[in-house]
Amino acid sequence: MANQSDETCLPPALHNALKDQELHSNHSFLLRWNINSCSNITCNKAGTVEESLKMSAQFKKTTAKNKGKELVILREGRAISPNSPCILIKQGDYLNVKYVKAVEQPRKLVGAYASLCRNKRPYELVIFHVLTKGGKSIMKILKNPALRAIHEITIFAYKGETVKRALKRDGRLLSTIFKKNFVLSNKSTSVKTELSNIVDELNDETFQIILLDRSSPPESLPGSLDEAYLVPNEIQGQSESENDNTLKQDSEGNEKITAGNLPVEIPNSKRMQNQLCSQFTESLKGIKTQIPKLSHIQNLFRVDFGQSAQMCREVDTLKKLMGHSDSVCQVRINGKPNGSGFLLFGSCVLTNGHVIQNIYNETRGQLIERVSVHFSYERVEQTEPGLDVVELVCFECIPDVPGGDWALLKLSDNQMIPKALLKHFGFLPKDGGISIIGHPDGGVKKTDPCLIVPSQNRIKVAERHYWENMDFVQLVNSRFFEGVAESIYQKNFLTYESCFYHCSSGSPVFDKESNVVAVHSGGYIYRSASGETQSVIEFAHPLSAIMERLILQLVVRGKHDVLKEYLACSYAQHEIVMEGVKNLVKKGNVDFRNAVNNLCTAAVLKDVRLNKFLKFFCQTDEPIPMDIS
Repeated sequence: MANQSDETCLPPALHNALKDQELHSNHSFLLRWNINSCSNITCNKAGTVEESLKMSAQFKKTTAKNKGKELVILREGRAISPNSPCILIKQGDYLNVKYVKAVEQPRKLVGAYASLCRNKRPYELVIFHVLTKGGKSIMKILKNPALRAIHEITIFAYKGETVKRALKRDGRLLSTIFKKNFVLSNKSTSVKTELSNIVDELNDETFQIILLDRSSPPESLPGSLDEAYLVPNEIQGQSESENDNTLKQDSEGNEKITAGNLPVEIPNSKRMQNQLCSQFTESLKGIKTQIPKLSHIQNLFRVDFGQSAQMCREVDTLKKLMGHSDSVCQVRINGKPNGSGFLLFGSCVLTNGHVIQNIYNETRGQLIERVSVHFSYERVEQTEPGLDVVELVCFECIPDVPGGDWALLKLSDNQMIPKALLKHFGFLPKDGGISIIGHPDGGVKKTDPCLIVPSQNRIKVAERHYWENMDFVQLVNSRFFEGVAESIYQKNFLTYESCFYHCSSGSPVFDKESNVVAVHSGGYIYRSASGETQSVIEFAHPLSAIMERLILQLVVRGKHDVLKEYLACSYAQHEIVMEGVKNLVKKGNVDFRNAVNNLCTAAVLKDVRLNKFLKFFCQTDEPIPMDIS
């Protein structure tokens, strides 16, 4: 009792200081700006995480540059709400910030509820994590699609309140999950938690939102801290200056809201409160205008459609693409999948050189293992034997050179094969949508529509992956992402973000007109913080560069029969490709010139197409157009 009386005898200022110290002790954390730069921030008063960040002049300057965008704060690879209490950030924690396109005005804590948040002790707080992708039937759960690039978001809550209340206050989830019977499914134990449950037992667990059934959600549990301290949603959009005025009325002579005079729940008043809330809700239905609801829906449509515009395809184009898929195959070595490929011309399949490099005996000039291709592997239960490769015509495996990673496989001439894709040859587009068809992970044939990453944006992609994983440097070293950025910056490859990883090398890449423009060849693989296999960016060798080097090798190696098969397959860009070959020869390829001279004196000149081909390279003046059709 002596301690209690001593405390009450303290001067008010000192009493309040001791209370503030109990609620909030000074703590420091690190704010990382980029790969090589971070700042130390010391928080000395209770507030939100965003308010603590505003102590940094550099943060204020960065925020001003990104006005109108949504602030995303990452802690341990998870996105936390800017309105989270700062006491959740532990001493020495790393925070990363970035800005994404906003879909609505950020929600702010206001009035008495904001004051309540500032006066909670750490042990009264609970945090749990939610995957950004929902389960079956509810894949899309976030208002802002940009947040789906982050694996998890962190939700803060107060002991005694419901899961539903915590999710609603967070403000990042779509309202649809509150209208049906959705639940949280624990990723470790698969135990399900209803949204009407209180949050006390959820601390630091990770959940996925799944649809239990389509019935209405159950009522909150009796005694839970649910809507007691909430103000209407319309007020939550008010400006920060308005919020400050609400909390600082003491200077105007009015009573200041503190922890001591906050309104509290009247004992045994739950039933009356529910009745009043119900009556109030019914009254609002008659007076609420429909404009905010309509504009919100319009905004959702605008964002979704805008992001998908470059991915749209006409039905006719999709039909062509599906027809081309018949010519895509899986490459197997001794019956095991090792890559993908496609029928290029005649009876020749094109894949990557690194797919067969380890089974090629250079001394003998032949494959030392059985290689087969399978054009019809589209369902798991299919067991067709495939077509055997009878010869490796020629190949190169120089991955750092554009067009330098390819292999041409010869099939038997008397086998039933699909149509060749060389007739649908195209050059690399600068941007827009592309489609890849192949056999990722050694599975059935799949297609992946994705967007080109222009060369000027490649470093940004590498930086984004770094930000998402920087708290897990023990798993992925920061130097890895720096190396990726340096490696891909200058390369003359096609780059994009795809889900085609292992065993998809050799897959054809199609442009928006369904023309083959490149050969999918690789990516920069790493293991993410969540343990999943990820790739920073993927790349493909231009088909035009491959064709130039392939034709040169056919001549040098004396593969005349295969060269005739190529010349018999006419396509619109043939002359342009021939000019590219000629430019390669001008760089000093003596072997090619000698091979052409030897062919000019041989009996092969009786072949009309081959004769015109050789004359084209023997021409010393300005080249004349070729007509080989």
